[in-house]
Amino acid sequence: MTSTYPNSNMPVPGGPPPSTNGQPGQPGQPRDESYFTESRKGEVNELRQLLRTFGTEKDRNRKREIMKKVIAYMTLGIDVSRLFTEMMLAIETRDLVIKKMVYLFLCNYAETHPDLAQMCTNTLVKDCGNEDPMVRGLALRSLCSLRLPQMIEYTSEPLRKSLQDGHAYVRKTGVMGILKMYHLNKEEFDKAAFNDILYDMLRDPDSSVVTNCILVLNEIMAESGGMALNRAVMLHLLNRIHEFSEFGILSVLDLVPRYIPANDEEGFQIMNLLDPVLRTANAGAVVATIRAFLSIADAIGKRPGDDRDPDSPTVDDLKRQVVVRIKAPLVTLIASSSNELSYVLLKYADQLIDLCPGIFDDEYRQFYVRFSDPTHIKHSKVRILAKLANPQTAPDIVSELSELIATVDDTMGRIAVRSMASIAIHNSGGEGAVESIARRLVEMLDLQGIPHVSSEAAVSLASLVRRHPNITTVISAPLPRALKYITEPNGKAALIFLLGECGDSIVEAPYVLEKVIDSYENITNAGVKTALLAATVTLFFKRPPEVQMMLGRLLKKATDDVSSQDLHDRALFYYRLLRSSPDPTLAKSVVTSKSMAMATDHFAEDDDSELRAALMNEFNTLCTIYRCRAENFIDEENLVKFVKMPPEHPLPRDGNVAPVVDPGVNNLTDQFGSASVHDVSVPAAVTSAPIYSGEVDLLGFGDDLAPSGPPPLGDTTSLQTLSLKSFVSLTGDEYQSKWGSVPDAEAVVVSALQMRSAPSSTDAVESSMSAFHIFTMASGELPTEFKFFLYCQEEGGEYFLIQAVAQKAPPSLSLTIKPHGGDNNPNKRREKIDQLVELIKTSLGE
Repeated sequence: MTSTYPNSNMPVPGGPPPSTNGQPGQPGQPRDESYFTESRKGEVNELRQLLRTFGTEKDRNRKREIMKKVIAYMTLGIDVSRLFTEMMLAIETRDLVIKKMVYLFLCNYAETHPDLAQMCTNTLVKDCGNEDPMVRGLALRSLCSLRLPQMIEYTSEPLRKSLQDGHAYVRKTGVMGILKMYHLNKEEFDKAAFNDILYDMLRDPDSSVVTNCILVLNEIMAESGGMALNRAVMLHLLNRIHEFSEFGILSVLDLVPRYIPANDEEGFQIMNLLDPVLRTANAGAVVATIRAFLSIADAIGKRPGDDRDPDSPTVDDLKRQVVVRIKAPLVTLIASSSNELSYVLLKYADQLIDLCPGIFDDEYRQFYVRFSDPTHIKHSKVRILAKLANPQTAPDIVSELSELIATVDDTMGRIAVRSMASIAIHNSGGEGAVESIARRLVEMLDLQGIPHVSSEAAVSLASLVRRHPNITTVISAPLPRALKYITEPNGKAALIFLLGECGDSIVEAPYVLEKVIDSYENITNAGVKTALLAATVTLFFKRPPEVQMMLGRLLKKATDDVSSQDLHDRALFYYRLLRSSPDPTLAKSVVTSKSMAMATDHFAEDDDSELRAALMNEFNTLCTIYRCRAENFIDEENLVKFVKMPPEHPLPRDGNVAPVVDPGVNNLTDQFGSASVHDVSVPAAVTSAPIYSGEVDLLGFGDDLAPSGPPPLGDTTSLQTLSLKSFVSLTGDEYQSKWGSVPDAEAVVVSALQMRSAPSSTDAVESSMSAFHIFTMASGELPTEFKFFLYCQEEGGEYFLIQAVAQKAPPSLSLTIKPHGGDNNPNKRREKIDQLVELIKTSLGE
């Protein structure tokens, strides 16, 4: 039946709005589709009447409209908590949309009306056991979102059950619920031992659940530097990185800089495993991979004083190799990304260019300014261009910068002039570049219509003279006339400084300075006054007769000037130095000292090497964008600790490590879910049996590692109880289905078993295995290892699915064996697997 709405002026949801005079809207009037309108007196009571007929309403869309109106009023700040009872009755519905809106209503009024929130507890707990996983997840999320201390006792059990739910959505919702419980009551969280459960769930077959576990563990353990890492955890996550979403990949990649590889070999294997991530279109994943590569290079590279192989690559060598590898994907992303993303990537590229100069030089055209680029990207590109100059690229770069000087953007013109001068200051343009750029800057001094360019050119020439004093003859001629029309304080101060430095080659230099001294009272900028004082004293020692009188007048004015303490103190210093020095040459050596010259690749006041090193440690953070350390813009209590783990490895620094599985060998690896050579644990039911390990040889592969070994390899009496069928056929889909149906806990791992020599080819291994009735589903060869996916069937019908990795150097074998079907007795099954391992060793001639 169709419900009859109360006879009131309340607009029927989805119907015409009331007219302005209070009468119902006419059909010809426009319809107002917005729910967020001012309410009228008594309208909440009308909603109550509608909700009371909710159970008898058959029209699902009309039900939704009523709920939307309630939520709209709640959003507007209208108190609709008095509808709580009616909303609770509406929760019994199969419509997920309505149920979600009711949950939102409950969570909204939980904190302000805790007594009402407790009324819905039983309903939420009941829905946590609903047959629909979406309902279970929504109910659990709402239950955890109530965030009332008295609700902890009702939340713990549904949370614990959700972590074992068969649907991934419920499990990942439960993981986030654990975090809410942690912030609500840490004592109860510790009692429930959820921390250990989260670590166990890192092996969950669904990658989204694992992602949530990583995020929750990092937040819970933030005070200790994030979730604890060890080799097993790290390799397990890296083996599965191809399963994660883009967001999940970022979560895993953020862990890599905190992990210390066991040795060089493991570090290189991890880098090879992460290399495919650089081919993604996700800029965040690429930058996170760059940071991971740099951290691994820093961890495994040789440092001065290390007693390692002289041929081992140093930290700097490894970092240069990393930057060479990431150059192409980074440049591609800069060119193809949005403006905001391009700006951020340019900041990272700038940082990498400072780290390894010269590598990006051949890509300099990619950093040319485009007409469509926004201003901030243009500025970043122009700054980077100067760092890409070398004898081959400098002519093109200087020509490009010259075109940007006279643009309408004043800041762009200034940056272009500075970048051009930077090439000359660092002498990166090759022979003749310094003089050529100096002449260009001199020409800019006469650009009277563009005052900011003339001023910036003067400042750049002052820096250039400090670095290359021999160019004074090139730049001296236009200085006197340029001083007449340059008005900016920085430019005027730079020209005065140049007149002092070039005074011996400029005839009218003393007289130009004398005019400035006579107008001293009109100078308001302290920097100009200081430059005038320094230039006059410098010129005094070059041309004493002409400067002596004007210097005296200047010292008198400067010592009486109280507008700048620095200027006053400098004037007193010069006065006392000249008056008290018995030997004029002593005073001259102090004043004309070349200590201001550039001794390295930068001026002392521009030395930011310490900051750049600190920023590299915080690569892929806002520190690069802001160009300052995290403590400068984040409160101390909110700083995230960065702790490298593990403090020590179970393997020696120079020992061999088990291979890291590369998920890209063939398609089958993508179908195997979470299974890998390293991440499957031994079932609890058979823990008394020997555990295969890379450190202890329990199978007799090396006599020096085990006090007693198995029967000699030629003795096959122990293999006679395992009878395999001579012909078995499986398709790829069947293999995948059987592999996925066996839980990881029932798999057995045999890792790092030593071999006499590595296989010569995959064909040789396949033929040897088939002779013992072990057949190959797929195989592949990588530069460092062979990989095989094998299977066999016992006469009793039980299948054995095998994933094998044969390392080339040093020769070693790792196996993951999953039994399917047959006898479920764990002891008998383990005995058969032991015999199968011996059979595989025999087939390989070991």
